Amino acid sequence: MFPFRALLLILCMLPLPGLSLAAETQTFSSGTGQFKLQTVADNLEHPWSLAFLPDGSILVTERAGRLRVIQNGNLLPQAVPGLPSLAVSGQGGLFDVVLHPDFEENRTLFLSYAHSSSEGMTTRVARASFENGQLKNVNTIFEALPRSRTSRHFGGRMAFDTSGYLYISVGDRGDMDRAQDTKDDAGGVHRITVDGKPAPGNPGLDDPNINNTLFTWGNRNIQGMVLHPTTGDIWTHEHGPRGGDEINILEAGTNYGWPVITYGIDYSGLPISLKTEMKGMAQPLHYWDPSIAPSGMAFYTGSDFSEWQDNLFVGALKLRKLVRMAITNGQVTEEEDLLTGLGERIRDVRVGPGGNLWLLTDSPRGRVYQVVPVQ
Repeated sequence: MFPFRALLLILCMLPLPGLSLAAETQTFSSGTGQFKLQTVADNLEHPWSLAFLPDGSILVTERAGRLRVIQNGNLLPQAVPGLPSLAVSGQGGLFDVVLHPDFEENRTLFLSYAHSSSEGMTTRVARASFENGQLKNVNTIFEALPRSRTSRHFGGRMAFDTSGYLYISVGDRGDMDRAQDTKDDAGGVHRITVDGKPAPGNPGLDDPNINNTLFTWGNRNIQGMVLHPTTGDIWTHEHGPRGGDEINILEAGTNYGWPVITYGIDYSGLPISLKTEMKGMAQPLHYWDPSIAPSGMAFYTGSDFSEWQDNLFVGALKLRKLVRMAITNGQVTEEEDLLTGLGERIRDVRVGPGGNLWLLTDSPRGRVYQVVPVQ
């Protein structure tokens, strides 16, 4: 009986999946001082996105096709029911969750996800009401066409601008030339109303050669998108191939060049293009070579770390780090790699209601972290 009792004691001491892990913290250093990572939840299957509810709860998407809730510091064991039909394959699954600007009044949110049919896979966006812990009135408001047989480069990041229009990234779906075809929804950013209609001022509304929801094109695979807290511009970053990850500030009707110009090369080691610039195509504000595989981004607006005020934070999947960037007059004036010793792929970076940074790690047992000061 003793070994059995000992085993029971050991099991009782282990953390249970879904319970709060707020007491678990790790300390890290920055050039501006020390900070801690506080684990809020774990055992999430490839978490992809965070959204903060007015009551203090947090929504978390899992790429495996589940929407979860963190409430009072605890990850609820049951997934939110009512998700739209989606496909989990390759890089596809459930992606972003974004709240309507008036969520507190209308309880409306938006989900991006991969969808499959007999014609192939694509990126979709659905609008739904979140009421009493479940999704209701779920309607598809955007679908990128044409579909394709690949299961990569879906994009899937979303953000609202100050006018209440929704921006949606769609990757090139692994077929690079599609990004230069403005009659193809792949390889660009789309801007729509909350009802799914083309937003006023979209370049395609006055040009029959451009799809009417397209806002920009020549984008390879955007997985970071954020509203600048001061200027109101939409900032993005996108994956390059081997090198050439980019940060861009979106402007209507702009061609960002992929694959005609790029600072990266093919995975085979051969060049994709011999050009890094061309008239009529935008240069990135910043690029990485070698690639860091960026995902998630946020501007710091909190008060706990005064030295970080207005700095841009970018997660990195391939190089497993968090990048802090100071930007002045459109130029990166400082770049610092953080969390290089954590050893985890950073999928999403968000700023919470109190101005704190929050992180998601991409793993079969992914975590939700909050960045807190060392007392």
